[in-house]
Amino acid sequence: MKVNRLIIAVFLVLSYSVISALSSFNIPHVISANDNQIDDENLIKKTKDFKKFEPTWESLDARPLPEWYDNAKIGIFLHFGVYAAISYGSEWFWNNWINDKVPEYVDFMKRTQNPSFTYQEFAKSFTCELFNATEWAEIFADSGAQYVILTSKHHEGFTLYPSSYSFSWNSMDVGPNRDILKELSDAVRKKSMKFGVYYSLYEWFNRMYLSDKYHAFFQQTYVNNKMWPELQEIIHRYHPEIIWSDGDWEAPDGYWKSKEFLAWLYNESPVKNTVVTNDRWGSGVPCKHGGFYTCTDRYNPGKLVEHKFENAMTIDKKSWGHRSNTVLDDYYTKDELIKEIVSTVAINGNIAINIGPTKYGKIEPIFADRLRDMGKWLRINGRAIYSSKPWVHQKEGNDTWFTMKHGEFRDSVFVFIFEYPYDTNAVSIECLADYVDESTEVKLLGYSGEVEHQLTESKDAFEIQFPEKRFIDKAGLFSVWTFEVDIPKQKIKTN
Repeated sequence: MKVNRLIIAVFLVLSYSVISALSSFNIPHVISANDNQIDDENLIKKTKDFKKFEPTWESLDARPLPEWYDNAKIGIFLHFGVYAAISYGSEWFWNNWINDKVPEYVDFMKRTQNPSFTYQEFAKSFTCELFNATEWAEIFADSGAQYVILTSKHHEGFTLYPSSYSFSWNSMDVGPNRDILKELSDAVRKKSMKFGVYYSLYEWFNRMYLSDKYHAFFQQTYVNNKMWPELQEIIHRYHPEIIWSDGDWEAPDGYWKSKEFLAWLYNESPVKNTVVTNDRWGSGVPCKHGGFYTCTDRYNPGKLVEHKFENAMTIDKKSWGHRSNTVLDDYYTKDELIKEIVSTVAINGNIAINIGPTKYGKIEPIFADRLRDMGKWLRINGRAIYSSKPWVHQKEGNDTWFTMKHGEFRDSVFVFIFEYPYDTNAVSIECLADYVDESTEVKLLGYSGEVEHQLTESKDAFEIQFPEKRFIDKAGLFSVWTFEVDIPKQKIKTN
């Protein structure tokens, strides 16, 4: 009898521990009506009603992507943290120096710091005294971006807000002494843009995470005490409409409790109806599950992707964070950037264009210049980008790309020309020949004059004549030229 009582007592203690752990995440217990330990029928009914999205990939993947995201097309990505105070190499500086011992980084520290210097000491130099969230938001709005994503926490673990779970390693306690996340989210929303957060699931030197890793991820101390509550805190405080997860690849989604988190996010969170998420929720998950796919950094496969994806890329081709050891060729030119936008949107992608602000909180002139050129182009050609859909043909060759929009009576195909035809002043597009008719009209976006067009004599191509170059230049058209071709609705082919 004593043995039985002991077994029962142990069972009750363990059961209480499990239930307490689950409760800390605000996930409702899965309760059966036959569970004789629970006799509250209202609690059972409430739990059953709650389960709109189950913590399974099959259920979570069935959630429709909020329409605003597909319509937006263009966002700004910001990598901002203590690594900006070093401004050398990349945002992976701490790992490259301590863990991987990359000679370039080790030598840099030997040249610039005393032997006892620690990475944490850089935080004092991350001052942000010139940070002006309104100024940033104006640059982003002028660029034509529709949403902004800020690193709430990168792999170094430093948070850009006063985290309750990151004592003395956040922007309020050390460095700027400011809530960067709040200031920027408020400024961005005042400019009618959506605000999202990047969040690294893992941290290079967090002792709880390293202990979980040492135990082959069979324990979840870090997830239960750091990751989960911190993510929920960010969502409750700042209501981000994008959760851009990263740092997931060392452990499976079961360790991160990704499915449980997403079920809570989609069912209970304050942003449940509008939030979008990416696909970085555990090893083997990217490009298979989640909201929009990112697959790899700078993902642009050059062909149609049926599932909505995002090309997260950097204007500085070699780093996401700010660095001082750059040369001019490291940056995208305005022509390269605009072509990257078009070639991404044409194949069903959004694009998140990353810049790295300085430790002082300033956006370098070269980044601001690229973004303003992008905005100037979008003010002329944005009709062919925002709320567009992929056409049945995404490109012809490498220099002609397409998007489309449905109209009430006829549809529009937008033709993007990457290289100006100086020799002929005209382009011939074979794939359009089967879609145009005698009522087809052609416009050059940003140009008010008529545009000559015709089927070739063999009727196997549609020829569009450019206006004189001097008129195009006077209209301020540059980089990529966009024609709108209207075609009959019954001839459109949709994917």
